[in-house]
Amino acid sequence: MSDQTHRNKSGFETRAIHAGYEPDPMTGAVIPPIYATSTYKQDGVGGMRGGYEYSRSANPTRTALEGNIAALEEGERGFAFASGLAAEHTLLKALCRPGDHVVVPDDAYGGTYRLFAKVEEPWGLAHTAAPVSDVDAVRAAIRPGETKLVWMETPTNPLLNIGDIEAVAAVAHEAGALLVVDNTFASPYLQQPLILGADVIVHSTTKYVGGHSDVVGGALVVRDLEVAEKVAFHQNSIGAVAGPFDAWLTLRGIKTLGVRMDRHCDNAEKVVEFLAGHDAVAEVIYPGLEAHPGHAVASKQMKRYGGIVSFRVKAGEDEALAVCDRAKVFTLGESLGGVESLIEHPGRMTHASVAGTDLEVPADLIRLSVGIETADDLLADLDQALR
Repeated sequence: MSDQTHRNKSGFETRAIHAGYEPDPMTGAVIPPIYATSTYKQDGVGGMRGGYEYSRSANPTRTALEGNIAALEEGERGFAFASGLAAEHTLLKALCRPGDHVVVPDDAYGGTYRLFAKVEEPWGLAHTAAPVSDVDAVRAAIRPGETKLVWMETPTNPLLNIGDIEAVAAVAHEAGALLVVDNTFASPYLQQPLILGADVIVHSTTKYVGGHSDVVGGALVVRDLEVAEKVAFHQNSIGAVAGPFDAWLTLRGIKTLGVRMDRHCDNAEKVVEFLAGHDAVAEVIYPGLEAHPGHAVASKQMKRYGGIVSFRVKAGEDEALAVCDRAKVFTLGESLGGVESLIEHPGRMTHASVAGTDLEVPADLIRLSVGIETADDLLADLDQALR
């Protein structure tokens, strides 16, 4: 069955398990081998077997991953990188030039903001921050003739704001810009932005796609072959590609993405219910709550609401830090999307790089990545930590 057939006819879980790779014709191996090779024997000068000449340019294990994630996102072509930031940097170099402009979220992953502010801006790429939940604000932030990309996270990190992908895509395209959506928090299982009008998907595959906190990686998926050619050239030229071992681990994680995301969501909903009724909690932030300002849009474009829960404590920053320290089943650590539950203080950890900027997060904020452990154990741990 071809990748195109997988995209058109198979369910998500079937594509997650089968797309991108056929059992090895020689041995029948049902799992892609780890092609731990840097170069390939050619059948005469320029006579490459399957297009492989050097593993920076292409590697069969990475090819399998790239085909798989493209099928999951309903895209034309996928690209795998050494990290999510490597994917982002390569995309910006492929599609932007000095003097260009990008609209970015005013509530974004700290590493993404740092990339724009400290790496791309000195190179000559300007940016303006706008709330992804306000279509008019995004439109106002666009500079006609200069804005090449509108960059979205939805849900955003860590305040879980929701952007209307279809509406923002229309605004971007009207201005001649492309829409890039960081789909890391939702994963392809819960949200498929290309179907809603986005042009490029960004993933930190370290998170839900890989899902086991054992590999760092990133990916891009595009729906336009002209854009794909530019990304492919820069992927090879910059060289920040996923190695075969990393690609293999990410592929292994993808196979259970659907069942994992269902459990992440089940547990997150129980955590939200518990926190919403706790006296020490000032606010619970989760798109699944009807009171969340983005609930209606999230319900329209997401299958479920995800495994990330943010909340604020009444007693302020010191208590937020103490809650993080007292947690036991929730591991104090950065990152998210793995099978284990994590707790962190964004202001001091993942988003320390945006302190003092318009993207600064509340000091009393705690972010949870709700894992797939027994839900009652997670609730008991939060209960003792909040005491």
